Amino acid sequence: METGIDLQHRTATCGELGTGQENCEVILTGWIHRIRDHGGVVFLDLRDRYGLTQVVFHAERSPQSYQRAKELRPETVVGIAGTVVRRGPENVNKALPTGKIEVKANRIEIFNHSETLPFPLEGQDLAGEELRLKYRYLDLRRPVYQKIFSLRHRVTLAIRNYLDALKFLEIETPTLTKSTPEGSREYLVPSRVNPGRFYSLPQSPQLFKQILMIAGFDRYFQLARCYRDEDLRSDRQPEFTQIDMEMAFVSPEQLFEILEGLMEMVFRTVGQEIQPPYLRIDFEEAMQRYGTDKPDLRFGMEIHDLTSLATGSEWPEMRQAVEQGKSVRGIAVEGKAGLSRKQVDELVEFCRERGASRLFWLPWKEEGLQGPLVRKLGEAGARGILERVGARPGDGFLFVAEEGRLASRVLGALRLELAEQWNLRKGKTGRMLWVLNFPLFERSEESGGLTACHHPFTAPHPDDLPKLKTAPETVRAQAYDLVLDGEEIGGGSIRIHDRQVQETIFGILGISPQQAEHKFGFLLQALRFGAPPHGGIALGLDRIIAILSGAKSLREVIAFPKTSRACCLMTGSPSQVDPAQLEELHVIVKPTRKGPG
Repeated sequence: METGIDLQHRTATCGELGTGQENCEVILTGWIHRIRDHGGVVFLDLRDRYGLTQVVFHAERSPQSYQRAKELRPETVVGIAGTVVRRGPENVNKALPTGKIEVKANRIEIFNHSETLPFPLEGQDLAGEELRLKYRYLDLRRPVYQKIFSLRHRVTLAIRNYLDALKFLEIETPTLTKSTPEGSREYLVPSRVNPGRFYSLPQSPQLFKQILMIAGFDRYFQLARCYRDEDLRSDRQPEFTQIDMEMAFVSPEQLFEILEGLMEMVFRTVGQEIQPPYLRIDFEEAMQRYGTDKPDLRFGMEIHDLTSLATGSEWPEMRQAVEQGKSVRGIAVEGKAGLSRKQVDELVEFCRERGASRLFWLPWKEEGLQGPLVRKLGEAGARGILERVGARPGDGFLFVAEEGRLASRVLGALRLELAEQWNLRKGKTGRMLWVLNFPLFERSEESGGLTACHHPFTAPHPDDLPKLKTAPETVRAQAYDLVLDGEEIGGGSIRIHDRQVQETIFGILGISPQQAEHKFGFLLQALRFGAPPHGGIALGLDRIIAILSGAKSLREVIAFPKTSRACCLMTGSPSQVDPAQLEELHVIVKPTRKGPG
């Protein structure tokens, strides 16, 4: 090895060396991961984003480098020149791809020292999330994140190649646009050159991609940055990325075929598979069978409606519930007839916290039907219920008697809770389905008026067009959600391409012609000039990556995420700004006692 060679320019990464490079001279660069001083010999693991390589410093071989290695500490950034040698059989590290070799160091150059880290980068004793987010650049050094963002890169590259092969064009749309507050709260940006006026950061490129269809770009996509000023949870971030797509002259089935192929390709990219068939299920059926519009199909326990059976029940309370308009619904639990009283009581409390007045438990034990509920229902009535839901000796049945939607919602939550407690989803992934025929409108609890279930540009089902004037609440939308393993990963619709229909929808939503012109005039004008039939979808890229990587939170798959208070702990944003900046932007800040936390 030449002594004057620049150690900044590596000839190999820390994850690629093996016995095929034995006796080769190499230069490695990276961070010191671990150091072990064995007296006369110093071992260190050198880390870069590709992996780890063990480097050995011998006092006899290179006294100067050995002495420098003894003084090193973890996370120091170095360049090392040395020779690849094969490890003895007893020293092979099978846990590392590079575990059959090590590098005998000749020279070392220290590029930068590191202070003691605020938290360790390995081991089970990880620091709390807030501390790790404050030092996010350190947290991202951990191999788990190096793998996640490598996976994210491979997935986005594969998506671009897949859509390019299908003649989609990637077109960027504005991130400074017009405020159209019809969904979540927007982030507003004051205009310096237009005093008193504001841009909005887009919640989605919805209107721009529709206009691109009118412009003649029949297949568009974009990995779009979107912004929503909403309350945050583990599956929400104020800024996120979606795979945004739009097509002209497309039917829902054509779109489904393209998206199913896309998802299959994405899973194959990371060595996983989606399990066909890809079911189609109506919104109402999903709510009745699973209690949610994003059902998890990795386990059974579907909801059964026994209202008709309860009508003739011997138990007066059951008959009265049906007479009051309530529904009797429940879920069969296989092999769980032996649930303890304590377990049942905990499930009862779980359902009460979600609005149910009671939860009933009907076990079918191996020795036969017994218990207080059997006496109330009668043995024939109890057996009839259990047989109707497909139960056998050893199984049980949990049910409620509530208003229909409440019953389904509570049982849907109970179904997921039991799956979590009993590990029914462990090791299972890739169950995908489409949920179709959502309602076009829903009643607002705040105003009592109708609001759009998805957005006001969703086309009504063609069979329901006459109902827009007579019974708008019963109109179905040409909308669809893509659900994977109980997570909604995408939503879309066929759009309205007829100006008159769009104006009718605005009217039903209580948007006056003047308001419609002010907010959406550019779209209404564009619809006058030959708008083709079109539709599209947006997939949550962050959510897909979280599912593929097994991450528990979207914060794990976003390089620099925000906290639940929409704060970046690393940069300290949002922050106060210089009063001169505010004056230049014509903005006056109203004093408030409450600041960002």
